[in-house]
Amino acid sequence: MKKILILVIFMVSSIYLNSQTYKKINGFSDEINEKLKQFLVSSLTIKDRKVAVFDCDGTLLGQVPYYLSEEAIFTYAKMKYDGKNDSISIEKMNYLFHILKPIDENDYVQNTLNFLSGMTVKEIEHLGTSTFDSKYKNKFYGEMKELLTNLKKFNFEIWIISASPELLYQEIIHRELGIPKERIIGMKAVISENNLATNLLVNPYPMNQGKAEAINTFIKVPPLIVGGNSRGDMEMMNASTGLKIIVNPNDSHIENNINSGDMFGYTVKKYWEKDPSCIEIFLKDEAFNNQTFISNQYGLMPNY
Repeated sequence: MKKILILVIFMVSSIYLNSQTYKKINGFSDEINEKLKQFLVSSLTIKDRKVAVFDCDGTLLGQVPYYLSEEAIFTYAKMKYDGKNDSISIEKMNYLFHILKPIDENDYVQNTLNFLSGMTVKEIEHLGTSTFDSKYKNKFYGEMKELLTNLKKFNFEIWIISASPELLYQEIIHRELGIPKERIIGMKAVISENNLATNLLVNPYPMNQGKAEAINTFIKVPPLIVGGNSRGDMEMMNASTGLKIIVNPNDSHIENNINSGDMFGYTVKKYWEKDPSCIEIFLKDEAFNNQTFISNQYGLMPNY
């Protein structure tokens, strides 16, 4: 009996230890793997909530040649409204024009909400998944999926904070990455009593400072790891109390406008090179051959 008990304890211990073991990520350098491993092992002593936060487009999901959110909206417009003369179609195409050529960020956000308003939650979710299945099926970075798997093994809560429309992305991310929908935060619209999206924005809007505010509003604890890819992720990444991960940082555009904040005068790459707690990762993101994008037909600039 004693031998059986010892064997059971050994087996349970082995399973537990294996579940807490870092698995090397193919595609990451040995140096990056070692840094991630050391950090995750050090987190084993933490008894409180362990949170990791990631942007989506460009960080977990490829964004070349176009953002999934915009391709979904332009595809729906082409199918549903373009070329029609009824008042709703004319109104929706006017919103589309402002998405294509916004006056500023607020104009872009409001007209995105305007365009999607009147659709049911399920219709918007289906628009997102159908666009993903037809054009973005293999665009989640394999290396980042492996990183998320490691984080789950070390008992991290994984959250997504994206500036893209929340309902377009929630079902995709939940289905493909196994993250609960309530942990997927994006551009939120007020949903009416009859389950239709309205054009009213739920603040904070998760872009720039709004991403840091979203952490405080919805997650309510400082994250240990934050990953992003652009200027819009700076405040969120600086909210990390541990590691920061920057994916494919741009090194050609110098931030020089009123919204640049602390990144003013730097490229994204140069800004994060100053931070010893930031890991720089470069992943392959390219368009698939012979893939037709409706965004291109409307003259939207690609994300090359």
